[in-house]
Amino acid sequence: MSKSNRLSALYFINRLMEQFYDAVDLLKGMISRPSFSRGEADVAAYLQAAWRAAGQLVRRKGNNLWIASPAFNSAKPTLLLNSHIDTVKPVAGWTKNPFAPEEDAEERLYGLGSNDAGASTVALYEAFRLLNARKQPYNLIFLASAEEEISGNGGIASVLPELPPVAFGVVGEPTDMRPAVAEKGLLVLDCLSRGISGHAARSEGINAIGLAMEDIHWFHTYLFPRQSDLLGAVKMTVTMIRAGTQHNVIPDECRFTVDIRVNEFYSNRTICDEIRQHVRCDVAPRSLRLNSSRIDATHPFVQRAVMLGREPFGSPTLSDQALMPFPTVKIGPGDSARSHTADEWIRPAEIREAIDLYVRLLDGLQLPRGDKQPDAGDDGTVLPVGK
Repeated sequence: MSKSNRLSALYFINRLMEQFYDAVDLLKGMISRPSFSRGEADVAAYLQAAWRAAGQLVRRKGNNLWIASPAFNSAKPTLLLNSHIDTVKPVAGWTKNPFAPEEDAEERLYGLGSNDAGASTVALYEAFRLLNARKQPYNLIFLASAEEEISGNGGIASVLPELPPVAFGVVGEPTDMRPAVAEKGLLVLDCLSRGISGHAARSEGINAIGLAMEDIHWFHTYLFPRQSDLLGAVKMTVTMIRAGTQHNVIPDECRFTVDIRVNEFYSNRTICDEIRQHVRCDVAPRSLRLNSSRIDATHPFVQRAVMLGREPFGSPTLSDQALMPFPTVKIGPGDSARSHTADEWIRPAEIREAIDLYVRLLDGLQLPRGDKQPDAGDDGTVLPVGK
């Protein structure tokens, strides 16, 4: 290695360590401010002030914040770095204060949102700074978005129309820095079986529960024929049921909810249409917009990730990828199994590794321009649907 290359490598290592400490401090500040979905104002104000103090031009819409490359060039493709700043509410079982960042002897940093997805947010921001220090063949936008946990219409969907066309997106979620190149979509159905009321002591009426049971059996046993090598089969699960007013009255209505995780071979609209051909109940989708996604294995980012020893996989959990009409990969520090759990934690070392890997994956990456992907099955509905 030449002297100039050694100096360049040393400079990068020094900058990486400096920005790693900045990232951990920033994450502690995020943990200290409750930021439930639709209630992210305090943490958004904190991040906006911190990034402006660092010399960034921060734009804001609602509780969403974004920063663009200083020398934006419309002739270049645009790369989006995104993670979310909202959290779920703390579950029962926390033994620590969810809003008091605490480190232990095992080098774990505890706090609500530390793993999902504060660590990704701060790591992507620091990678954004490092990547902007060098000339890149793309424009770079860093976006910290709101309402991801409820797929709300005040989150990333409200910001994307404000941005220039995006050729590729990196979505920060806890994946242990493995690239999720496919993601299941989500379709939630509210179903209603209609019967006829009557007295339970007499042979009268039509029991809506019995009608619902027939349809529920179909949901439990039907298998959509097309299965994915990464995402497996479409998975349908009845998760809620409600019927009846008192013990001696034949119920004339039975309501139940079905959670459906859709692979990339079906749009949510196609699944919904197929279901209506098989069941007798009324079927009302809460939204059709949260479709599955998959990026081609030949994409330059995926190929570079493989070269760096990172094995692609398919993710069963939903993220804001579902709302992005361009190629994306989900990748970030932490473990999805820690999300939404008591005493959620992240290791600061995972953040340091993430910043380094993000830079190695993206520095000098040549992107295809890419065209807008069709959003099959979107009816324009923007009702919140928890992921």
